[in-house]
Amino acid sequence: MLKQTTQLKLQQKLSPLQIQTIKLLELPVMQFDQRIKEELEENPALDEEPSSDEEYTPVPVADDDTPAYKLFTPSFTPPVKPEFPTLSVRENFRQQLETQVGYSGLNEHERAIAVFLIGSLDDDGYLRRDLASVVDDLAFRSGIDATVEELETVLSVIQDFEPVGVGARSLQECLLIQLRKSNPKTALQCVAEMIVHDCFADFGKKHFDKIKAKIQIDDSTLKAAMNEIVKLNPRPAGSSADAYHDQARQIVPDFLLEPVDGELQLSLLRYNIPQLRLNRRYAQLIGSKAPATAQGRAAMAFVRQKMEAAARFIEAVKQRQQTLLSTMQAIINYQHDYFVEGDETCLRPMALRHIADASGYDISTVSRVVNSKFIQTHFGIFPLKYFFSEGMKNTSGEEVSTREIKNILQESIDREDKKKPLPDKNLVEVLRQRGYAVARRTVAKYREQLNIPVARLRKEL
Repeated sequence: MLKQTTQLKLQQKLSPLQIQTIKLLELPVMQFDQRIKEELEENPALDEEPSSDEEYTPVPVADDDTPAYKLFTPSFTPPVKPEFPTLSVRENFRQQLETQVGYSGLNEHERAIAVFLIGSLDDDGYLRRDLASVVDDLAFRSGIDATVEELETVLSVIQDFEPVGVGARSLQECLLIQLRKSNPKTALQCVAEMIVHDCFADFGKKHFDKIKAKIQIDDSTLKAAMNEIVKLNPRPAGSSADAYHDQARQIVPDFLLEPVDGELQLSLLRYNIPQLRLNRRYAQLIGSKAPATAQGRAAMAFVRQKMEAAARFIEAVKQRQQTLLSTMQAIINYQHDYFVEGDETCLRPMALRHIADASGYDISTVSRVVNSKFIQTHFGIFPLKYFFSEGMKNTSGEEVSTREIKNILQESIDREDKKKPLPDKNLVEVLRQRGYAVARRTVAKYREQLNIPVARLRKEL
């Protein structure tokens, strides 16, 4: 039997303006600049570089269910700032390798294989895939039939290229390539090659006694050979790849913090982001007499739609600026001593909820502001996430940042006797003597976050 009931439901919906603002808020400055340029291209009702008399021309804004004619917003004019910093263009390591292919003496078929193999290398210069799967990809993507043996031959040629060690399929092979290319080769390098070739697992685990017994060498020879190995480059393409990716992911600060007359002055960097206004011609059309024809009314509806979208975008840009500045100012106020001194020990434990409470924004809004944003200070450029850290109490009952504890761990490990490195239980005692009661598992967690290996792997001869 069917039964009819009435149900009340309270549902909250974001307005188009709020959605627009949220999307703009999470963009870092360079992506924000690109987004504005895209909007300028797509919406003919949006213009840039207004003159002074057009700066505050009232324009209609449609939001929610409010009629467009009841809402008005001024144009938005961001402050003029210098253009984005430019970086010199450099060849990445793959381009360098492809250049060397032309001088390798390979035939046309082999050159095509070489270019494909170079494109398959990772950013460290390694070929992480097995050659059988590369053969399949070569046939499927490039239409080139080849055998594993042909790829082996071409790969051996690539492994002769600069930087030495590129094209290796493992760290062991990378180190062996570099040792074998040494010219002239010393006796110590021959011992080092034996260690890498025959005792690589023991070498990685620092089982020195097993290495000495297997190769029949003494402590001094082992230490000298180990010094030869540590001079090798485990990331042969690292320097070139880093330069390439640094250019692709260049850091452009969103904020600038400067000490002026003893006060911290915050500004939002705009660089070459254009000034925005509504198109005057479209605004005049909105204020003109309503057309009589159906075609004219359709055109007027289009103009009104574009004007409302443009006005909403301008308002979203303005709200983005206000939200960024308010949130960053709350962070500066909370970490005031740190921003004055630049001393990491002055950083207070800080979570997103602290800044949300101080700024009045929701935690999700603060998270969007912090994500992928940077600030330039008088002591360096930092990601906003850098200023957030967990907190714990020391033996005196004072709340301190976990960053301070990590610094003590790092300093203690840097000063330790490398022949007898400190295990985690000893590091717990070091922290306890400094006034921090930390469990052993916590020390292990912080050590891993600092990318510091266990004591056995830090041991030196």
